[in-house]
Amino acid sequence: MSPAAVRVPFRDRLRAAVAEHGPLCVGLDPHPGLLRDWGLDADPAGLERFTQQVVDSVAGHVALLKPQVALFEVFGSAGLAVLERAFARARDAGVLTVADAKRSDIGSTMAAYARAWLAEDAPLRADAVTLSPYLGVGALAPALDLAAATGRGVFVLARTSNPEATGVQSAQAWVAGPGGPGGSGGARRMREVAQSVVDALADHNAAHVSGPGEGSAGAVVGLTRGTTGRDHGLDLTALGGPVLVPGLGAQGGTPADVAAVFGAAGALGAGGGPVVPVSAREVLTAGPSHRALRDAVDALNGTLTG
Repeated sequence: MSPAAVRVPFRDRLRAAVAEHGPLCVGLDPHPGLLRDWGLDADPAGLERFTQQVVDSVAGHVALLKPQVALFEVFGSAGLAVLERAFARARDAGVLTVADAKRSDIGSTMAAYARAWLAEDAPLRADAVTLSPYLGVGALAPALDLAAATGRGVFVLARTSNPEATGVQSAQAWVAGPGGPGGSGGARRMREVAQSVVDALADHNAAHVSGPGEGSAGAVVGLTRGTTGRDHGLDLTALGGPVLVPGLGAQGGTPADVAAVFGAAGALGAGGGPVVPVSAREVLTAGPSHRALRDAVDALNGTLTG
Protein backbone atom coordinates (compact mmCIF):
# COMPACT_ATOMS: atom_id res chain seq x y z
CA MET A 1 0.00 0.00 0.00
CA SER A 2 1.26 3.47 -0.83
CA PRO A 3 2.72 5.56 2.04
CA ALA A 4 0.23 8.25 1.02
CA ALA A 5 -2.83 6.02 1.33
CA VAL A 6 -5.81 8.16 2.31
CA ARG A 7 -7.84 7.28 5.38
CA VAL A 8 -10.01 8.94 8.00
CA PRO A 9 -7.73 11.24 10.04
CA PHE A 10 -6.41 9.76 13.28
CA ARG A 11 -7.95 12.58 15.33
CA ASP A 12 -11.39 11.78 13.92
CA ARG A 13 -10.99 8.05 14.52
CA LEU A 14 -9.89 8.81 18.08
CA ARG A 15 -12.90 11.07 18.60
CA ALA A 16 -15.19 8.29 17.43
CA ALA A 17 -13.49 5.78 19.76
CA VAL A 18 -13.85 8.16 22.71
CA ALA A 19 -17.52 8.70 21.91
CA GLU A 20 -18.13 4.95 21.78
CA HIS A 21 -15.88 3.64 24.55
CA GLY A 22 -15.05 6.59 26.80
CA PRO A 23 -11.86 8.65 26.93
CA LEU A 24 -9.52 6.22 28.70
CA CYS A 25 -6.19 5.14 27.21
CA VAL A 26 -4.70 2.04 28.84
CA GLY A 27 -0.94 1.83 29.01
CA LEU A 28 0.34 -1.60 28.02
CA ASP A 29 3.28 -1.65 30.46
CA PRO A 30 4.62 -5.18 31.05
CA HIS A 31 6.88 -4.44 34.01
CA PRO A 32 8.66 -7.59 35.27
CA GLY A 33 7.00 -7.30 38.68
CA LEU A 34 3.57 -7.11 37.09
CA LEU A 35 4.29 -10.19 34.96
CA ARG A 36 5.20 -12.09 38.14
CA ASP A 37 2.06 -10.82 39.88
CA TRP A 38 0.09 -12.36 37.03
CA GLY A 39 1.89 -15.68 37.57
CA LEU A 40 3.98 -15.24 34.43
CA ASP A 41 7.72 -15.47 33.88
CA ALA A 42 9.53 -12.26 32.95
CA ASP A 43 10.57 -13.68 29.58
CA PRO A 44 9.25 -13.45 26.01
CA ALA A 45 6.69 -16.22 26.61
CA GLY A 46 5.30 -14.43 29.65
CA LEU A 47 5.35 -11.15 27.76
CA GLU A 48 3.34 -12.72 24.95
CA ARG A 49 0.66 -14.11 27.27
CA PHE A 50 0.40 -10.83 29.16
CA THR A 51 0.10 -8.78 25.98
CA GLN A 52 -2.53 -11.02 24.43
CA GLN A 53 -4.59 -10.97 27.63
CA VAL A 54 -4.55 -7.18 27.86
CA VAL A 55 -5.41 -6.60 24.21
CA ASP A 56 -8.25 -9.13 24.28
CA SER A 57 -9.61 -7.75 27.56
CA VAL A 58 -9.68 -4.05 26.69
CA ALA A 59 -10.84 -4.38 23.06
CA GLY A 60 -14.17 -2.63 22.76
CA HIS A 61 -13.77 -0.93 26.14
CA VAL A 62 -11.07 1.74 25.63
CA ALA A 63 -10.39 4.52 23.16
CA LEU A 64 -6.67 3.86 22.86
CA LEU A 65 -4.01 1.32 23.87
CA LYS A 66 -0.46 2.57 24.53
CA PRO A 67 2.32 -0.05 24.56
CA GLN A 68 5.47 1.18 26.34
CA VAL A 69 8.05 0.25 23.72
CA ALA A 70 11.04 0.07 26.10
CA LEU A 71 9.43 -2.74 28.09
CA PHE A 72 9.35 -4.84 24.91
CA GLU A 73 12.78 -3.75 23.64
CA VAL A 74 14.40 -5.04 26.84
CA PHE A 75 13.71 -8.59 25.58
CA GLY A 76 15.56 -7.90 22.33
CA SER A 77 14.29 -9.18 19.01
CA ALA A 78 11.89 -11.59 20.74
CA GLY A 79 10.27 -8.69 22.61
CA LEU A 80 9.91 -6.62 19.45
CA ALA A 81 8.30 -9.62 17.74
CA VAL A 82 5.74 -9.73 20.58
CA LEU A 83 5.11 -6.01 20.11
CA GLU A 84 4.66 -6.47 16.36
CA ARG A 85 2.05 -9.16 17.01
CA ALA A 86 0.38 -6.95 19.64
CA PHE A 87 -0.15 -4.17 17.11
CA ALA A 88 -1.57 -6.67 14.62
CA ARG A 89 -3.86 -8.16 17.29
CA ALA A 90 -5.10 -4.70 18.25
CA ARG A 91 -5.77 -3.80 14.59
CA ASP A 92 -7.76 -7.00 14.13
CA ALA A 93 -9.78 -6.15 17.25
CA GLY A 94 -10.41 -2.58 16.14
CA VAL A 95 -8.37 -0.99 18.94
CA LEU A 96 -6.45 2.19 18.19
CA THR A 97 -2.81 2.16 19.32
CA VAL A 98 -0.11 4.66 20.12
CA ALA A 99 3.48 3.42 20.30
CA ASP A 100 5.03 5.08 23.33
CA ALA A 101 8.51 5.31 21.80
CA LYS A 102 9.37 9.01 22.40
CA ARG A 103 11.60 9.04 19.32
CA SER A 104 13.67 12.07 18.29
CA ASP A 105 16.56 12.68 15.92
CA ILE A 106 17.45 14.64 12.81
CA GLY A 107 17.54 14.06 9.09
CA SER A 108 17.59 10.55 7.68
CA THR A 109 17.54 8.98 11.15
CA MET A 110 14.29 10.75 12.03
CA ALA A 111 12.90 9.68 8.68
CA ALA A 112 13.73 6.06 9.54
CA TYR A 113 12.02 6.38 12.92
CA ALA A 114 8.97 7.79 11.14
CA ARG A 115 8.84 4.88 8.71
CA ALA A 116 9.33 2.34 11.51
CA TRP A 117 6.17 3.42 13.35
CA LEU A 118 3.97 5.17 10.79
CA ALA A 119 4.57 3.74 7.30
CA GLU A 120 1.80 1.59 5.83
CA ASP A 121 4.12 -1.37 5.27
CA ALA A 122 6.00 -1.14 8.60
CA PRO A 123 5.78 -4.31 10.73
CA LEU A 124 5.58 -2.16 13.91
CA ARG A 125 3.12 0.39 12.52
CA ALA A 126 0.76 1.92 15.05
CA ASP A 127 -2.04 4.45 14.69
CA ALA A 128 0.19 7.04 16.38
CA VAL A 129 3.60 7.41 18.01
CA THR A 130 4.99 9.62 20.78
CA LEU A 131 7.87 11.94 19.91
CA SER A 132 10.29 14.16 21.83
CA PRO A 133 10.74 17.71 20.44
CA TYR A 134 13.91 18.68 22.26
CA LEU A 135 16.13 18.49 19.19
CA GLY A 136 13.69 21.01 17.75
CA VAL A 137 10.11 20.53 16.59
CA GLY A 138 11.31 21.14 13.04
CA ALA A 139 13.50 18.03 13.28
CA LEU A 140 10.31 15.98 13.68
CA ALA A 141 9.11 16.97 10.21
CA PRO A 142 9.57 13.47 8.68
CA ALA A 143 7.22 11.97 11.27
CA LEU A 144 4.77 14.88 11.21
CA ASP A 145 4.60 14.74 7.41
CA LEU A 146 4.29 10.95 7.20
CA ALA A 147 1.53 10.92 9.82
CA ALA A 148 -0.31 13.58 7.87
CA ALA A 149 0.05 11.61 4.63
CA THR A 150 -1.12 8.27 6.05
CA GLY A 151 -3.89 9.46 8.35
CA ARG A 152 -1.90 8.48 11.43
CA GLY A 153 -1.02 10.69 14.37
CA VAL A 154 1.80 11.86 16.59
CA PHE A 155 1.81 12.96 20.22
CA VAL A 156 4.68 15.34 20.94
CA LEU A 157 5.91 15.88 24.49
CA ALA A 158 4.99 19.37 25.68
CA ARG A 159 4.47 19.40 29.45
CA THR A 160 5.32 16.05 31.05
CA SER A 161 4.63 14.83 34.57
CA ASN A 162 8.19 14.12 35.66
CA PRO A 163 9.73 16.82 37.88
CA GLU A 164 13.12 16.55 36.14
CA ALA A 165 11.62 18.11 33.00
CA THR A 166 10.65 21.42 34.56
CA GLY A 167 13.97 23.18 33.93
CA VAL A 168 13.75 22.50 30.19
CA GLN A 169 10.02 22.69 29.51
CA SER A 170 9.42 25.80 31.64
CA ALA A 171 12.47 27.67 30.32
CA GLN A 172 11.74 30.95 28.56
CA ALA A 173 12.73 31.39 24.92
CA TRP A 174 12.46 34.25 22.46
CA VAL A 175 9.98 33.61 19.65
CA ALA A 176 9.07 35.74 16.66
CA GLY A 177 6.05 38.01 16.77
CA PRO A 178 3.57 38.35 13.89
CA GLY A 179 5.96 40.49 11.86
CA GLY A 180 8.96 38.21 12.22
CA PRO A 181 12.04 38.37 14.43
CA GLY A 182 13.56 41.82 14.68
CA GLY A 183 11.56 43.24 11.78
CA SER A 184 9.31 46.27 11.79
CA GLY A 185 5.87 45.55 13.16
CA GLY A 186 6.93 42.23 14.68
CA ALA A 187 8.41 42.37 18.16
CA ARG A 188 9.88 39.22 19.60
CA ARG A 189 8.35 37.92 22.81
CA MET A 190 9.25 35.48 25.55
CA ARG A 191 7.43 32.18 25.66
CA GLU A 192 7.88 28.97 27.62
CA VAL A 193 9.50 26.18 25.66
CA ALA A 194 6.49 23.92 26.31
CA GLN A 195 4.15 26.54 24.86
CA SER A 196 6.38 27.00 21.82
CA VAL A 197 6.05 23.24 21.18
CA VAL A 198 2.25 23.51 21.32
CA ASP A 199 2.33 26.52 19.02
CA ALA A 200 4.46 24.67 16.45
CA LEU A 201 2.02 21.75 16.49
CA ALA A 202 -0.89 24.16 16.07
CA ASP A 203 0.84 25.65 13.01
CA HIS A 204 1.29 22.15 11.55
CA ASN A 205 -2.39 21.33 12.10
CA ALA A 206 -3.46 24.65 10.61
CA ALA A 207 -1.57 23.71 7.44
CA HIS A 208 -3.47 20.41 7.19
CA VAL A 209 -7.08 21.47 7.63
CA SER A 210 -8.43 18.91 5.20
CA GLY A 211 -7.47 15.42 4.12
CA PRO A 212 -5.99 12.57 6.16
CA GLY A 213 -3.57 14.83 8.05
CA GLU A 214 -6.22 17.03 9.66
CA GLY A 215 -5.47 17.32 13.38
CA SER A 216 -2.72 14.70 13.18
CA ALA A 217 -0.34 16.51 15.56
CA GLY A 218 -1.28 16.04 19.20
CA ALA A 219 0.46 17.00 22.43
CA VAL A 220 1.43 15.12 25.59
CA VAL A 221 0.46 17.16 28.64
CA GLY A 222 0.96 15.52 32.03
CA LEU A 223 -1.79 15.64 34.62
CA THR A 224 0.26 15.83 37.79
CA ARG A 225 2.88 18.43 37.00
CA GLY A 226 2.60 22.00 35.82
CA THR A 227 2.70 25.62 36.85
CA THR A 228 0.71 25.00 40.02
CA GLY A 229 0.94 21.21 40.20
CA ARG A 230 -2.59 20.86 38.84
CA ASP A 231 -2.51 23.55 36.13
CA HIS A 232 -0.46 22.78 33.03
CA GLY A 233 -0.19 26.49 32.25
CA LEU A 234 -0.51 26.00 28.49
CA ASP A 235 -2.82 27.61 25.96
CA LEU A 236 -4.18 24.65 24.00
CA THR A 237 -7.06 26.46 22.32
CA ALA A 238 -5.41 26.61 18.89
CA LEU A 239 -3.82 23.15 18.96
CA GLY A 240 -6.39 21.54 16.70
CA GLY A 241 -5.27 18.03 17.68
CA PRO A 242 -5.74 15.55 20.51
CA VAL A 243 -4.09 15.66 23.93
CA LEU A 244 -2.61 12.58 25.62
CA VAL A 245 -2.64 12.99 29.39
CA PRO A 246 -0.39 10.69 31.45
CA GLY A 247 -0.50 10.73 35.24
CA LEU A 248 -3.89 9.19 36.04
CA GLY A 249 -3.93 6.60 38.80
CA ALA A 250 -0.62 5.36 40.19
CA GLN A 251 1.12 8.67 39.43
CA GLY A 252 -1.34 10.49 41.66
CA GLY A 253 -3.81 12.06 39.23
CA THR A 254 -7.54 11.55 39.63
CA PRO A 255 -10.55 11.83 37.31
CA ALA A 256 -11.48 14.99 39.21
CA ASP A 257 -8.09 16.43 38.27
CA VAL A 258 -8.73 15.65 34.60
CA ALA A 259 -11.99 17.60 34.74
CA ALA A 260 -10.42 20.47 36.70
CA VAL A 261 -7.36 20.83 34.47
CA PHE A 262 -8.83 20.15 31.03
CA GLY A 263 -12.58 20.53 31.35
CA ALA A 264 -14.64 19.42 28.39
CA ALA A 265 -12.97 18.68 25.07
CA GLY A 266 -14.50 21.89 23.76
CA ALA A 267 -12.18 23.83 26.05
CA LEU A 268 -9.42 23.05 23.56
CA GLY A 269 -11.06 25.21 20.94
CA ALA A 270 -13.14 24.49 17.88
CA GLY A 271 -11.93 21.33 16.21
CA GLY A 272 -9.56 20.43 19.04
CA GLY A 273 -9.35 17.40 21.27
CA PRO A 274 -10.16 14.88 22.38
CA VAL A 275 -8.43 14.74 25.76
CA VAL A 276 -7.35 11.15 26.48
CA PRO A 277 -6.15 10.35 30.02
CA VAL A 278 -3.74 7.44 30.44
CA SER A 279 -3.78 4.80 33.16
CA ALA A 280 -1.66 1.65 33.26
CA ARG A 281 -1.01 0.15 36.69
CA GLU A 282 -4.42 1.05 38.10
CA VAL A 283 -6.00 -1.11 35.39
CA LEU A 284 -3.34 -3.79 34.88
CA THR A 285 -3.06 -4.75 38.55
CA ALA A 286 -6.67 -5.94 38.30
CA GLY A 287 -5.56 -8.78 35.97
CA PRO A 288 -5.07 -11.38 34.80
CA SER A 289 -8.82 -12.04 34.75
CA HIS A 290 -10.52 -10.75 31.60
CA ARG A 291 -13.58 -9.76 33.61
CA ALA A 292 -11.56 -7.96 36.29
CA LEU A 293 -9.59 -6.00 33.69
CA ARG A 294 -12.76 -4.97 31.88
CA ASP A 295 -14.45 -4.01 35.13
CA ALA A 296 -11.46 -1.84 36.07
CA VAL A 297 -11.55 -0.13 32.68
CA ASP A 298 -15.31 0.40 32.78
CA ALA A 299 -15.19 1.77 36.33
CA LEU A 300 -12.46 4.27 35.47
CA ASN A 301 -14.17 5.31 32.25
CA GLY A 302 -17.40 5.78 34.18
CA THR A 303 -15.67 8.06 36.67
CA LEU A 304 -14.06 10.08 33.88
CA THR A 305 -17.38 10.62 32.10
CA GLY A 306 -19.63 10.85 35.16
